[in-house]
This record gives sequence, structure tokens and C-alpha cells, in this order.
Amino acid sequence: MRAARESRVFQRLASGNLELWANLIVITWAVGFAVWLGTGFAIALGTVFAIWAILAVSLNLVVGFTGLLSVGHIGFFGIGAYTVAILTSDAAYEQLRTEAIPTFGWPFFAALPVGIVLAGLTAIAVGVVFNRFRDDIFVLVSFGFTVICFNVFLNARAVTRGAFGIHDIAKPAIGGWVFDSEAEFLGLALVFLAVVALVSWFIVTSSFGRVLTAIREDERATEVFGYQVTHYKLAVWVISAMMAAAAGGVLASWSTFIDPNSFILLESILLVAIVILGGLATIWGSILGAMAFVLLEEGMRVLPFLPDAYVGQARQVVLGVLLVLLMLFRPQGLLGRYKL
Repeated sequence: MRAARESRVFQRLASGNLELWANLIVITWAVGFAVWLGTGFAIALGTVFAIWAILAVSLNLVVGFTGLLSVGHIGFFGIGAYTVAILTSDAAYEQLRTEAIPTFGWPFFAALPVGIVLAGLTAIAVGVVFNRFRDDIFVLVSFGFTVICFNVFLNARAVTRGAFGIHDIAKPAIGGWVFDSEAEFLGLALVFLAVVALVSWFIVTSSFGRVLTAIREDERATEVFGYQVTHYKLAVWVISAMMAAAAGGVLASWSTFIDPNSFILLESILLVAIVILGGLATIWGSILGAMAFVLLEEGMRVLPFLPDAYVGQARQVVLGVLLVLLMLFRPQGLLGRYKL
């Protein structure tokens, strides 16, 4: 009896130390990487991290807290990005021998809410259908949604310019102040991340969030207690989609160019991998997972023995091995509370 009790104490201490070490290693890695490569690169890296972190936090509401494994969030990410791009882009490049698209000249802060609302409406439309499915079938239909979105971005050339992409996307501006420097844009991206994380925290700590957790644990039992499970699942799906669209709008404005290749199925799989890496049902875990992923992605580029042509493939191999190890030894991820 005493040995069993001591074993449980040891396991709790080991788990707590692992989470502490995960935080220390990733944060120290980030600081060291920033110091090594310089301030300018670190600022750009921080913006990429903020965008992926927004996506990871939004997806964790669905995957981690509600138990719905979705690979469709890159579609909402693309809807937000393309809406901002179409409404804010400049028409100067239409003189080229490429397809012309309508231009509106909207400011960023007017276009972004439109993209968020459009993603929400799309999420309602597809969510009503998706609510009929569970488990593996839900994964498949969300997979189909990502494929459909990619093909719309690629083939609706009259609106998206197809494979040519959209250039000259406007930077955010407030009055006469334009967020055109990397440092200013990083600050804006971190504000968006803070808002998304705060909203997510309010959701998961509320009675609404407790119902989501109950759905994750046993959906049928939650229905027995009188909760309209389909309404809760649809609500969190829509909220999560709107957050992903906000991340897409930020990406479009920061990069000033987007094309369909930014929203392929591989990006959806990488996003799910980030959530699993950081941990299910933890907001900070999603943020930490996004930081680790971005550091891995960019760190592979500076390895002296790795040719540039193989960076992408090597990154996917390392991430895959990391996920396999996590599934074997810590299936709840670095900071997660539940197993996938």
C-alpha cells in the first residue's frame, strides 16, 4: 500500500516537473534563438508565432475541450485571409496579364469584421450538417471542407485570382497611423492573440465551458441531463471558426500577399499537430505548442548541414517523430489534461 502511494506521488511530481521543464526549454529556446539571429528576425518570428497561436487556441476549443477532431480550420483561416485581401488590395497589378478582380479599397479594420462574420456564417451552414456526425466521420467531413475551400480559392479566379494570388493587401491603420513596421505589426498580432486567449479562457471557465467538457467525456450522458448538445457543439464550432478567420486576416495584412497554397490540407494537419504537441484542453499549451512549432520550423533553416531544398521535408519528419514519441510516452501532450 505504501509503495503504491509513493508511486502515485512520484508520478505526480514527474508530471509537474515535465510541464515545468517543457515551459523552461521552449521559452529559453525562443530567447536564445532571438538573441542569436537578431532583433529583426525575432520580431518577424514573433508575428508568425502569434498567428499560429491564435489558430491553435481556436482549434483547441473544438478538439481539446469539446472532443471534436477537426481538420477543417484552415478553411476558415483562408476565408478570413481572402476576405481581407479582396476588400483591401490595390488594383495596380491588374495591368499585368493576369485575371482582374473587383477592388473595394476598404481599410483593414473594416474588412476584418466582414471576414470574421463570413467565416461564422459559413461555420453555421456547415456545422448544421457536421453535427450529424461523430468521431471518425466528423474527421472525414471536416477533411472534405478543407478540400472544398482550397478548390474555391484556386478556381474562383474572378474573385481570388486563383493560383496568381492577391497582391498589395493593405496594412492596418488607425487614423494616420499605419502598422507598417515589423515591430508595430508584432504588437498588433499579440493584441489579437491576447484577445482570443482571453475570450477562450472566459468560455472554458464558464458553465458553457463545463458543458463542453462534459460533451467531451460522454456526449450521450450530457444529453440525458437535458443539455442540447448539438447547440453547444455548433456554438463552439462557430466561435472557433471566427477566431481562425481573424488569424487569417492578420496573416493576409502582414504578408501583403496570399495564394491558395497557404491553405492546403497539410497546413490543417500541422495545426492539429501543434494542438496535440502543446496539449489538449489547455490554452497555454496551445500557445506553447505554437511557439515550439515555429521555433522548429525556423530552426531547421539555420542548420549548417541541412540543404535548403530539404528543410520542409526534414521539418515534417522531425515533427512526425515528435508526435509519435508523445503518443507513446505522453499522449496528452506537453501540458494537456486529456488524451487524444
